[in-house]
Amino acid sequence: MAPAPILIDGESLGLEQFDAVARRGVSCTLAPPARAQIVAGQGAVQHAVEVGDAVYGVNTGFGDLAGVRIADDRLSQLQRRLLLSHASGLGEPLDDEAVRGMLLLRANTLSRGYSGVRAQVVEALLALLDAGVLPLVPSRGSVGASGDLAPLAHLALPLIGCGEVRIDGRSAPAAEGLRRAGIRPLALGPKEGLALINGTQAMTSLLALSCLDARRLVRIADLAAALSTDALRGTDTAFDPRLHALRAHPGQRVSAANLWSLMRGSAIRESHRAGDVRVQDPYSVRCAPQVHGAVRDVLADVETKVAVEMNAVTDNPLVFPGDGAGGGEILSGGNFHGQPMAFAADFLAIALAELASISERRIEKLTNTAFSGLPPFLMRDAGLDSGFMMAQVTAAALVSENKVACHPASIDSIPTSADKEDHVSMGMGAALKLRTVVANVRWVLAIELVAAAQGIDLLRPLRSSERLEEAHRLIRERIAFREEDREMAADLKRGIALLDELDPVLDTLD
Repeated sequence: MAPAPILIDGESLGLEQFDAVARRGVSCTLAPPARAQIVAGQGAVQHAVEVGDAVYGVNTGFGDLAGVRIADDRLSQLQRRLLLSHASGLGEPLDDEAVRGMLLLRANTLSRGYSGVRAQVVEALLALLDAGVLPLVPSRGSVGASGDLAPLAHLALPLIGCGEVRIDGRSAPAAEGLRRAGIRPLALGPKEGLALINGTQAMTSLLALSCLDARRLVRIADLAAALSTDALRGTDTAFDPRLHALRAHPGQRVSAANLWSLMRGSAIRESHRAGDVRVQDPYSVRCAPQVHGAVRDVLADVETKVAVEMNAVTDNPLVFPGDGAGGGEILSGGNFHGQPMAFAADFLAIALAELASISERRIEKLTNTAFSGLPPFLMRDAGLDSGFMMAQVTAAALVSENKVACHPASIDSIPTSADKEDHVSMGMGAALKLRTVVANVRWVLAIELVAAAQGIDLLRPLRSSERLEEAHRLIRERIAFREEDREMAADLKRGIALLDELDPVLDTLD
C-alpha cells in the first residue's frame, strides 16, 4: 500500500519527510490552510498592482535595474523573461534526488503565502514532483546571494513550457513533461517568476541530502572503528562509559557507547586482556569516540539549521496581507542570502572529512605489520602479494582531496549585478563541495571495513563479538577473503555497495 501523501504547509517539513519525498518518491499535496494563506498573499500583490504602487520585482526591473518601471500590460512578459534570462546555469546536472528535493522545498516555502503567488503555481510544482517529471538543473551558476537564482530558474522553466526535463532517467522537452504531469504551461502573474527563483532551495536540498547521508556515515564509522580495533587487538578500555560521563559532549558519549557495546563479548579482546603490554592505543583507535562524537555534534547543529531553512520564506520582496480584502504591505529584504546554509555546509564538510582522516589512520595501522602484528599489508604471502598496500594509498588520496574540498566557500564573496549584490554567500559552492566530501568519506570507510575484515580473518580461530561477527559475515557474503592478490578495485566497489546493506548491525547503534 502506498504511503499517505505528505501535507505541504510551509511550517512542518522535516528531514524525515524530505527523505521520503526526495529519495523514496512519496507524493505531496497542499494542505487546505496553506491554500488560504496563498490566496491572501496573492491578493495583496494584485492590490498593489491595481493601486499603481511601484513594487520591486512586481512592476520594476531586477537587481541593478530596479529603477526601471514596467507597464502593467507587460508584467507577465517581465516574469517570463526573468526565468529565461536567469536560466544561465552550466555544468553537469544535479541528480534526481536533489531536484526532487528542490521541487519540494520550493513548493513548501511558497505555501506559506508570503510570496504572492497563486495556488496554481504551487500545485504545478507538486504535479511535476508527483509525476516524476524532473527539470534538468545545471549544477553551476549560483553564488548564493539572491538565492540560487540560476538553478531555480532552470527548475521553473518547464512550468512555462521551456527547458528540459528528466523522465525515468531520460531527457525530454518540457512539453512532454507537462503532458505527463497533466498540466499546461503557466502564464505567470505579477511577481510569480521572481518568487520561483529567489531562494536557497538548491543549496538546502543538497545540504539536506548530505545530512541524511551523514546520519548513516557516523554509525558506519563507529562500526568500522570497532572492527578495526578488534583486528588490531586494541583495548576497549578507552570506550568505558565511566570515562565519557566525565566529558558531557553528547556525540562523544553516543559514539563511545556504540564502540563499547560492539566489542562486548569479543574472544579476540579476551585473548590479550591478561599481560597486554599495549596499555594505550594510538589516537586513531583510542580517541575514536572523541572524534566521531564531535562530528555527530556538528551534524546535530547543522540539522537544526536545515530544519529552519526548509520551512523558511526566502524570496524577496515578501508579502504581508492586510486584515481586509486586498491591502497589506510588500517589504523588500534579504532572506534569500545563503550565509546560514553556506556556513552549515562548510562546517559539516570539515567535520565529515575527519571521519575519513581518522579512518585512513586505522587503515594504515592495519596494513603496518610493525604496529599490528598482522602479516604485512594483510597478506600471508606478502612480497609475492601486495595486498592492501594500494588500498591504503587510495584512502590517503581521498583524505587529501577532502582537505582541499574543505577550504571554506562561505568566506568567499564576489560582487555581481553591477555591484548591487556586493556580498554573496557561495552557499551552492559549499553544498556541492560537501557532496564530494560525503562520497569520499563513504569510500574511505568502505576500505576500512574491507581491510578490518581481512584482519579479523587473520586472527582465526579467535572470534570477535556477536555483532562484529555479523558485520564480518555481511562483508564476506560480498567479498571473499584474499588468499592472494586479485583486482582490488572490484572488492572496494563491492565494499562501497555493502555500506547500504549493513542495517542488521547499524540498526542496533545510536
